[in-house]
Amino acid sequence: MKIFCGIDWAEDHHDVALVNERGDLVAKQRISDDLAGLEALQQLLAEAGDDEPGDPIPVAIETSRGLLVACLRATGRPVYAINPMAVARYRERRSVARAKSDHADALALANVLRTDADHHRPLPADSELIQALAVLARAQQDAVWNRQQLANQLRSLLREFFPAALAAFQVKNVGLAHPEARAVLAAAPTPAAAAALSKARLRSLLRKAGRQRRIEPRAEHLVGVLRQPHMRQLPRVEEALGHQVRALVLQLDAAAQAADDLAAACAERFTEHEDAEIITSFPGLGELTGARILAEIGDDRSRFADGRALKAYAGSAPITRASGKSLIVHHRKVKNQRLAAVGYVWSFAALSGSCGARGHYDRRRSIGDRHTAALRNLFNRLLGQLHHCLITRQNYDENTAFPPPLPVPA
Repeated sequence: MKIFCGIDWAEDHHDVALVNERGDLVAKQRISDDLAGLEALQQLLAEAGDDEPGDPIPVAIETSRGLLVACLRATGRPVYAINPMAVARYRERRSVARAKSDHADALALANVLRTDADHHRPLPADSELIQALAVLARAQQDAVWNRQQLANQLRSLLREFFPAALAAFQVKNVGLAHPEARAVLAAAPTPAAAAALSKARLRSLLRKAGRQRRIEPRAEHLVGVLRQPHMRQLPRVEEALGHQVRALVLQLDAAAQAADDLAAACAERFTEHEDAEIITSFPGLGELTGARILAEIGDDRSRFADGRALKAYAGSAPITRASGKSLIVHHRKVKNQRLAAVGYVWSFAALSGSCGARGHYDRRRSIGDRHTAALRNLFNRLLGQLHHCLITRQNYDENTAFPPPLPVPA
């Protein structure tokens, strides 16, 4: 008889429940979060008939990460990461008393697999390289978001007492996270210190930040901006705010360095994969954005039944809500947020690298789409093309992806 396993995980222990096809409880046990706990789980599964070749007991758990999940996946066992909200709804379907316990949650997870396994997908059988790439790509993306968050905090702080810094560095291709801004603010975090900077000192700071061209005009521009009269805080308040600026700049330096280091490691791993050539053949995709795309879709090509499934996963495909005479089509909110974020960057970059992509975007704009909606529609089309190219093992071709319009017959 088929057996299903549910695991309610916690920080230091996990509750395990096994049920059969009729929903009868076969076994239950609390295991520790260590090697002894994993051995106890394997022994429990073996006693329930897990030793049958080619038919391991499937496991449902509310997370896709952690050592326990990694060890279960390494054995080739199907592991289902069930959304905690889905488990809560299943629990309410069976009982309205709102009783809850760790064992009951493990039992609910096992019953979710028993009744609705066809509506859930097991974790993909991605290669070790892809799993490592996913760690690096997500860490790099988190570092970029952290860098931007710190830059936003710095901008908010500078607005309180140092508007000249915003005027000096909030220009095209230069922001508060730029090395130039960080170098100058670290040396002069207050308006008084900035106004005292000489042109020679600014030239030295610009060279230290990596600028190689137009150093003299840039230094003259900074001198003019930083010495302009502005409203000021009281001297001691200004000094205290300067200490806060210096602390934020130190954090920003660390976040920027982490993002750069992770980007280099991510690109290195990405180029090792056989799909890298196909992915980077698409307009708008480089090593870093390509690595993020590959990390989220993986290399288990059976994960998505077709291109539509991948588009729904990325949130680029619209969703329809129909009831009676009401019919509403809008964008998806439940999606892979990381894939959706890189999709926006991809489609925007493709506008300048592909005439076909640009034409598609312009057509969507001409029929009333706003900027984000047109980019999302372009991402939807590019993602479908990427899925096809990965399945058929061919590189991107502009004429095939965006064929020229047929001539209108006379």
